[in-house]
Amino acid sequence: MKSFLRQQLERYPVRLKELDFFLQQPEVVQDMERFRALTREHAEVSVVAALFERFLQAESGLAQAREMLEDPEMAEMARDEIAALEAGLPGLEEELQRLLLPRDPDDVRNTFLEIRAGTGGDESALFAGDLLRMYTRYAERQGWRSEIVSESEGEVGGYKEVVIRVVGEGSYGKLKFESGGHRVQRVPATETQGRIHTSACTVAALPEPDEAQAVQINPADLRIDTYRASGAGGQHVNKTDSAVRITHIPTGIVAECQDDRSQHRNKAKAMQVLAARIKEKERSERAAREAATRKGLIGSGDRSDRIRTYNFPQGRLTDHRINLTLYKLQFIMDGDLDEVVEALLLARKAEQLEELEIGLGGR
Repeated sequence: MKSFLRQQLERYPVRLKELDFFLQQPEVVQDMERFRALTREHAEVSVVAALFERFLQAESGLAQAREMLEDPEMAEMARDEIAALEAGLPGLEEELQRLLLPRDPDDVRNTFLEIRAGTGGDESALFAGDLLRMYTRYAERQGWRSEIVSESEGEVGGYKEVVIRVVGEGSYGKLKFESGGHRVQRVPATETQGRIHTSACTVAALPEPDEAQAVQINPADLRIDTYRASGAGGQHVNKTDSAVRITHIPTGIVAECQDDRSQHRNKAKAMQVLAARIKEKERSERAAREAATRKGLIGSGDRSDRIRTYNFPQGRLTDHRINLTLYKLQFIMDGDLDEVVEALLLARKAEQLEELEIGLGGR
């Protein structure tokens, strides 16, 4: 095990004793907010401390077994024990590493996924429709539910812009790396010369805010407009002003919903999207102030601003952030995103370990 990890882990048993002491103090028990916070921390620290103790016991057992090799009568038993312990230690170390990495509390949340056509006109709108299908199929594979919140259809199909809500435990943790510019290279259906065109869309993945921790929005800062829903929707379309558009005047951020026949429910959904966008803006600005490059900046939608390229003639997908290339584009467009998502999660884990090592080295 790397010394910086051991150094970090050795603090957990010490912290656990401190927490045991604090939780026995009358003044802490009487302060419910502090008591709950310390109880939560105690539960988290206990898990790491217990696993570290198992790791140390396995290490100690391995050292003893190696000493036993010198005794001819014990050598065979020692070799079996060494093999078992050496097989188990890497798994314990990997689990300890995972527990040490900072967790994004938003990972467990539902997701608002926004897809916007960028450079490329009609072909870009068609590709936005393909991306929507890819994500909804992926959601189905994960056992999640997806619903359209708002949509603006393209002239020949697809979408100029579409927002969906993905409902499922941990959906944001897997979809958050989808934010950015997505470039497509293919021969459009309208192309008579057979030439390959390049178009682009932008995707933004936003965690659905926790109502208890949602950003505080002053009602006086909102302009709420109602209008008649467009597109598919049955007999109520163009007969009632059920669609809602909400503008946050201080930031200019706009959210709308036309999915439901009920104006009240559309307003509630639009407010959720608005809160998510405001929170994301605050998060982005905070990251910029800290001079950190935030993964998943939405970008401008220009061809050159890309995180991923979908090359249909070659059947190739390339994620430029981690230099991942897969020749299974048709499966991916049908929602088989697991390999891409796992590679991005592994890359992020490696980054976090490096950040942890640098952070501890600076102390």
